[in-house]
Amino acid sequence: MSDNNRELRKPFLLRPAGKDYLWGGKRLNDEFAKNMDIFPLAETWECSTHPDGLSYVSSGEMTGRTLADVLEEHPEYLGTHPLSGANGSLPVMIKFIDANRDLSVQVHPSDEYAYLNENGQPGKTEMWYVLDAVKGANIIYGLAADVTADELKKSIDKGTVGKYLQKVPVKKNDVFFMEPGMIHAIGAGVLVAEIQQNSNLTYRLYDYDRIDKDGRKRELHIDKALEVARLTGSKRPKQPLRVLKYQPGVASEMIGRCKYFEVHRRIINTERRQEVWFHSDELSFRVLLCVNGCGTLSFDGDVLNVYKGDCIFIPAESAEIRVHGKMQMLDVRG
Repeated sequence: MSDNNRELRKPFLLRPAGKDYLWGGKRLNDEFAKNMDIFPLAETWECSTHPDGLSYVSSGEMTGRTLADVLEEHPEYLGTHPLSGANGSLPVMIKFIDANRDLSVQVHPSDEYAYLNENGQPGKTEMWYVLDAVKGANIIYGLAADVTADELKKSIDKGTVGKYLQKVPVKKNDVFFMEPGMIHAIGAGVLVAEIQQNSNLTYRLYDYDRIDKDGRKRELHIDKALEVARLTGSKRPKQPLRVLKYQPGVASEMIGRCKYFEVHRRIINTERRQEVWFHSDELSFRVLLCVNGCGTLSFDGDVLNVYKGDCIFIPAESAEIRVHGKMQMLDVRG
């Protein structure tokens, strides 16, 4: 690649879309400085080309444009990975989620089911990295024992579905994968970063008979949910073996990998004479999500100031980037 092309492939900040789902809270505004006039603020879609919630470029020459428009104009930013550009868009979506109340019990379809039943859309695999959790917080992870579709449907009608659900205690720094078919929910008091396929397909199985801001019960998708859900008891999830690898100025660990994305946690703590360098190769873009601390990214004479809650898109085969500061980041690749 020529030097001129490399100069064009600089990282840029993203501005998210916000969602006011009824179970949200205010932590994303209070602790992550989202400055959105939304309450409750349940989710911020930090890196998204999905039409249900587009993120926008907020630094550099392309400020104000949607990430979707930028990637349509510059498909080379996605890289050469087979999944990059699948369905003409970014293959992943990255969110912050603040569960002030329990989320609905839900399940996601597989690619195969979604392609056939949802107009060719992809399914949804997702990963949660727990940023914080109140004492006693739980998630729902699958079923406690085998159950038939008829039994589960009757329990939903009666409001007794909880007896079939497996609750798992969570704490800060935990990681969970939710594959298609896994019945799941984030419990009250849990704050997560979510990395997922670029999909907004969710089949809501149960929602505690809650009423939305318009005075209506939220829509359930029981029949579709039961078609795709695993109705066998799930083993309690174990935290994966994680090994921190140390280099001057940064400690890194792999926290998640599947065919759709790969996620590393980077703990950066540079001193005056230490240097941490990043770049993306020709295979894939990278997205850096700052989950704590602050610092700077320097490249080709430009500087980006980065704070807790910021999301940075790095095009494939990027300029060399010097990272300085004291912060923790999730580093996502397609």
